[in-house]
Amino acid sequence: MTGIRRNAACIALILAGPMLLPAQQPDHSPAGQNPIHSSYVLGPDDQLSIRALDAPEIADKPLRISTSGQISLPMVGRLRAAGLTVEELEKQLSDRLRVYVRDPQVAISVIEFRSQPVSVIGAVNQPGIHQLQGTKRLIEVLSLAGGLRNDAGNTVTITRRKEWGEIPLPNVKPDASGEFTIADVSVKSIMAAENPKANISILPNDVITVPKADLVYVIGSVRRSGGFVLGERETISVLQALSLAEGLDRTSAPRNAKILRLSGNDNKDRSEIAVDVKKILEGKTGDVWMQANDVLFIPGSAAKSATLRGIEAAIQVGTGVAIWRR
Repeated sequence: MTGIRRNAACIALILAGPMLLPAQQPDHSPAGQNPIHSSYVLGPDDQLSIRALDAPEIADKPLRISTSGQISLPMVGRLRAAGLTVEELEKQLSDRLRVYVRDPQVAISVIEFRSQPVSVIGAVNQPGIHQLQGTKRLIEVLSLAGGLRNDAGNTVTITRRKEWGEIPLPNVKPDASGEFTIADVSVKSIMAAENPKANISILPNDVITVPKADLVYVIGSVRRSGGFVLGERETISVLQALSLAEGLDRTSAPRNAKILRLSGNDNKDRSEIAVDVKKILEGKTGDVWMQANDVLFIPGSAAKSATLRGIEAAIQVGTGVAIWRR
């Protein structure tokens, strides 16, 4: 009898063995982890897709997080989703389902990101509101906005709500209302690897402003008149501006050139600075530096224009005679 009882006990232990084993948990190892799982924080208006093995009541249908930050599912009821990462929500849902399912397997993916907007405005190719999907740094967010335009300035401004903490930059300062902090960042220093620490992480509701670069203008008797971006330079010389304008026109009078510079606080009046471009080109005098919003005016020579018109007329007559003879 003793042997029979011992055998019966062994059989019972073998049969009960699987029930005594700890439930296997979903694999959340870092090697197979989606970066968004560990970094993206869910929030109101995010749209989720939830799959649960052995829980057909939870259908794989789009589910949007409510404005109160909650989701409602069969079997488990209402869950707080806002403020959690995807991985944390998966664990919370698995714990709830364990009452009904022995080994719950839950997979959650974010279909639409709506809760972490950042605004990029100004001289970018795609200004507007962009969603942060995981941790994004300044250069990455500028890339999301299509990158900088050709007329973009060298410095961008970041504005952050005070509840998100102070912007970690040395030139940070509060705004007039005291509700925001503001800091400027030199994009050139980041891209040239001179100051990589300035490539800070961007947080939800940050506003990135990219101002236009300063311009100088060249008008008059030049081959290509217009405004030219200073870009990384804060100043530009007359010869550099002329090179951007592709040089002087044949009818120009470079001795009588002038720089028109804004004067006064209203930015309406301009003072005139005489510039002898001919002497500069001949190396008889030093180059002259221009400032932002300066206008370099190269007048035309009436005598040169009359002579040129005469030459052009003679060429046209000669061409007409040749055509007539043919």
